[in-house]
Amino acid sequence: QLQLVESGGDLVQPGGSLRLSCAASGYTLDYYAIGWFRQAPGKEREGVSCIHPTGTSTNYADSVKGRFTISRDNAKNMVYLEINSLKPEDTAVYYCAARWAFCLLDPSDFHTWGQGTQVTVSP
Repeated sequence: QLQLVESGGDLVQPGGSLRLSCAASGYTLDYYAIGWFRQAPGKEREGVSCIHPTGTSTNYADSVKGRFTISRDNAKNMVYLEINSLKPEDTAVYYCAARWAFCLLDPSDFHTWGQGTQVTVSP
């Protein structure tokens, strides 16, 4: 059974950077698209980025294009989200999630979720 664990969240100042990690266990990630999502207090969970199983294709929400970079290392069963130029509105719990084959940004299309990692952007 596939399990996902996120890490790397922290309290950072505006303009700072973070790298979030998503570690998979129990099954190879080779056939799964992995998405990153975030949920701020009082708001719905939103799709941030997604990467194709082979890493050849990526999707980004308009709000993060140019600042976020998703990548994966299937040999290590890891997916990463590099976040630059952080803004207070990026404050949220960030989740990684898996779905079979195709990349989408709708949370309802993903079947396996991690527990989340908190990112707080504040002076």
